[in-house]
Amino acid sequence: MSSLRAFAAVAELGGFSQAARALNVTHAAVAQQVRALEQILDMPLVARDGRGMALTAEGQQLAQALSEGFGAIANGVAALKAGGSDRPVRITLTASFATQWLMPRLKDFWDRHPDVALSLHPDARVLDLRRDGMDLGIRYGNGDWPGVTSRFLAPARMAVAAAPDLLDGRTALTAAEMQEMEWILARDWPEQENYLKSLGLKPETLSRTEFVNEELSLAAARQGLGLVVESLALMEDDLEEGRLILLHDSKDKLPAYFIVTQPGPQRAATRAFLKWLEQAA
Repeated sequence: MSSLRAFAAVAELGGFSQAARALNVTHAAVAQQVRALEQILDMPLVARDGRGMALTAEGQQLAQALSEGFGAIANGVAALKAGGSDRPVRITLTASFATQWLMPRLKDFWDRHPDVALSLHPDARVLDLRRDGMDLGIRYGNGDWPGVTSRFLAPARMAVAAAPDLLDGRTALTAAEMQEMEWILARDWPEQENYLKSLGLKPETLSRTEFVNEELSLAAARQGLGLVVESLALMEDDLEEGRLILLHDSKDKLPAYFIVTQPGPQRAATRAFLKWLEQAA
């Protein structure tokens, strides 16, 4: 490619010295690249006549092809840069995090950055950022995923909460009282069962209603249908506005919610959203 670029500059500018100045290299370096290209193709491209030069018929044919090729590359890069500035920031995250944590805060982002478009992709699966064309992801775990850069966003420690109507004015419950109450729990969540055991409860004997996702669990908890175990980050607004009352907080540092990106530089729009995310957290 470097030999092709050197020859294209020679053909376009009409000489080795002019090409050397344009490419910011020496005259000898350009001449060496062109000679190397002639050896690769096994044909002369430049006819040297004293201090002058002219393209051979083969050289003219190659110069025309390179002009078209490098022109197409330049146009493609320009179009990509122009489109990239307007392309929405694509974010993969769980539906529960989008609904409970991100959506209540997004107005603040758009008040600050009305020109930045976002495209949310709620999915329970862990997507490959590069393969699926995502600018960033918000993941739940320990932050040690291979192939991505991760930074802490928000705690995901588990907590127990309940609606005020269910508690009848109480703000705390003993283990014995919790053992006798109705529960709203997730299905197939081993960490939840271990957390309940750490509270002195017997999870297998609890009267429970199981839901498949956090949105349904929290909706049921707000209606006073039972105690709920959920990530504290997803209950922040409910706790602050009094729809739920916090009964126990595990205070564990991990797992947590992390922002993950591909290694390397990010687009300006992505950088703006990342900065806002960390400030919002």
